[in-house]
Amino acid sequence: MSRLFYNMPAGGEWERALPVGNGKLGAMIFGEPDAEHFQLNEDSLWHGGKADRVNPDAKRNLPIIRELIFKGKIQEAERLLKYSFTGTPQSERCYQTLGDMYLDLMDTVTELAGYERELDLETAVHRVRVKDKVSGITYTRETFAAKEENVIVTRLSADRPASVSVGAMISRKCFYNRAWHDSDAAYFSGNTGDGGVNFCAGIRMKAEGAGVETLGEHVITRLADTVTIFVTAATTFREKNPEEAVKKCLSRASQQDYEEMKRRHIEEYRHYFQTCRLKLDYNRQKEFIPTDRRLAAEDIDNGLINTYFDYGRYLLISCSRPDSLPANLQGIWNDSLNPPWGSKYTININTQMNYWPAESLGLSECQRPLFDLLKRMAENGKETAEKMYGCRGFAAHHNTDIWADTAPQDMYIPATYWVMGGAWLCTHIWEHYAYTGDMDFLKEMYPVVKEAALFFVDFLVEHKGYYVTCPSVSPENTYILPDGTRGCYSFGVTMDNEILRDLFCQFLQAAELLQEKDVDFLAQVRNRLEKLPPMKIGTKGQLLEWIEEYGEAEPGHRHISHLYGLFPSTQIMVDKTPELAEAARVTLALRLQNGGGHTGWSRAWIINLYARLWEKESAYQNLIALLKKSTLPNLLDTHPPFQIDGNFGAVAAIGEMLLQSNGGRTVILPALPKEWDKGEITGIRGRGGVRYDFSWENGEITELTAEAMCNVENLKLVINGKERSFSLKKGESYRYKK
Repeated sequence: MSRLFYNMPAGGEWERALPVGNGKLGAMIFGEPDAEHFQLNEDSLWHGGKADRVNPDAKRNLPIIRELIFKGKIQEAERLLKYSFTGTPQSERCYQTLGDMYLDLMDTVTELAGYERELDLETAVHRVRVKDKVSGITYTRETFAAKEENVIVTRLSADRPASVSVGAMISRKCFYNRAWHDSDAAYFSGNTGDGGVNFCAGIRMKAEGAGVETLGEHVITRLADTVTIFVTAATTFREKNPEEAVKKCLSRASQQDYEEMKRRHIEEYRHYFQTCRLKLDYNRQKEFIPTDRRLAAEDIDNGLINTYFDYGRYLLISCSRPDSLPANLQGIWNDSLNPPWGSKYTININTQMNYWPAESLGLSECQRPLFDLLKRMAENGKETAEKMYGCRGFAAHHNTDIWADTAPQDMYIPATYWVMGGAWLCTHIWEHYAYTGDMDFLKEMYPVVKEAALFFVDFLVEHKGYYVTCPSVSPENTYILPDGTRGCYSFGVTMDNEILRDLFCQFLQAAELLQEKDVDFLAQVRNRLEKLPPMKIGTKGQLLEWIEEYGEAEPGHRHISHLYGLFPSTQIMVDKTPELAEAARVTLALRLQNGGGHTGWSRAWIINLYARLWEKESAYQNLIALLKKSTLPNLLDTHPPFQIDGNFGAVAAIGEMLLQSNGGRTVILPALPKEWDKGEITGIRGRGGVRYDFSWENGEITELTAEAMCNVENLKLVINGKERSFSLKKGESYRYKK
């Protein structure tokens, strides 16, 4: 059984509460023995409405800024960027908490005789069991987020009839202006402010063996056999009348049989969860140690890594479903009206990292919300491209929000005026196709990729024989010129070139597959691709981050942007580009020697990079470092504070340690550490549309099945160091046994 479990409540600490979610609705459950607390979220509850934030002074100042950068007058260029390119207003919208639900258990538990809470990852059901010493009664609370009914459901029961008493209420700190009730339900409604969404939230109670009454904002029952509480919310982002939508939703849910609803919930959840499973060999006695104590132990056991892997996939399933919004900086779980970084979509690494495990770990459907957002960004980004840069196509900077805003966010010199966000997101389109072979999807998303390519055909400028981005920044770093000048903005930055190499190559491949006939434009793209600056190696043997070798203000910086070409891209490979791979290895060593990896998501990226370098023990040790230094007691990642990207980046890295499908070949166990000498994985995916199940012992594959999810031509598969080549039709399998 895969679960998180604890022998003590969260004690009011959010970092110890446990998450449930169905994509749209989320809750952090504190598991208190005598007065339960749920912190609630709804994915479309964002402050503020859609706004035109494009700075009207940008376009006419772009040539001046470029001239200043090319002349080395960096401080002047950055000052003019700040004045003329900052969004008006400077900030996008932020994600907000919905509020809280509190359960008053009416002193039914006076003295604890036993306590346990768990999050069952096999079923996505949260449970709390409490035994009262005085009465001898054991109380159970069971919670799940039902997708079909769009409710969070809590069932309270006891092992003695007529023992459950509870008063339930939902509340919000502010920005709600109406609260009311009917006979068995309570509601509140309001507006998120500044032209934001109208919203409504409600709870309904159903009791067996007792009646239900409402007083003020509370719904109450006394001495019932069982009590079921339903919670939901809606906003005008999706519903014309949120209040009516909430009432209908609660009415439908409360009329259903609880056990049948739970059965459907588990079936729907397992449709996603069971697609990929990891089973590292471990000491089964560790299962009886609470999760927080296993995390704090001197040695991290393989069983906890299995759980962490399952948990990462659970989190993605729970905060990103095909009809929800994408996972933001906190997935869906945010307890603040003004969260860190607005809990937005930060698209210079964090949003992308959220979806790194989607294709390889069998959760391709969970990436659909990202593509839906990207289509909306492409429309808004056309206006941004034209008004700010005088370019065709679409542009997006380093953040976006619920409204798919594409103008610059903040006034932060090291990050704000960077035009690569949309381009990087577009590479996820090709990755989805590469893993699934879905031509209908490629056709649907091709116009978005084309608009991104079109922008850069216009935006790139010729300089010393190359096409370069200008202005540009290596997120979110600072360089030092020989004269001591510190700067962030430059031209032809390494990461830009790597992203554009992927964007242009993938666009050209998609155009060929779809038989695109725009010959002149295709020729323009090829021309830009051929004249992008190459990657360069510096005097220390490192990969250069900028187009020239500058000093680094923060040699241990959290961003490792110039290694995009190693991961998530496949431009640098150990056996295909050994000199660049060695430069990447040196770069990583220098970063870590100077304090790199000090944020959770950065450490997760480092694990992936070492996996791609086939540095198995370095990958493993950095995974352990992430668990030890950047993981909260509830196994959520911390920047600090909490950010969910490290969870997703780390489980993607575990997949990379076990299978890599790049460069026209798939390598099994490319970075298997000695600590994982025996195990198995089912359902891991590779590019080319292949699903793999395999087991290993003493570091060697003992059995493997490769199943084609689409027609596969000339698949090159490396097993135990030996390459095999074969073709498969959709549904056919290749089997290996040692």
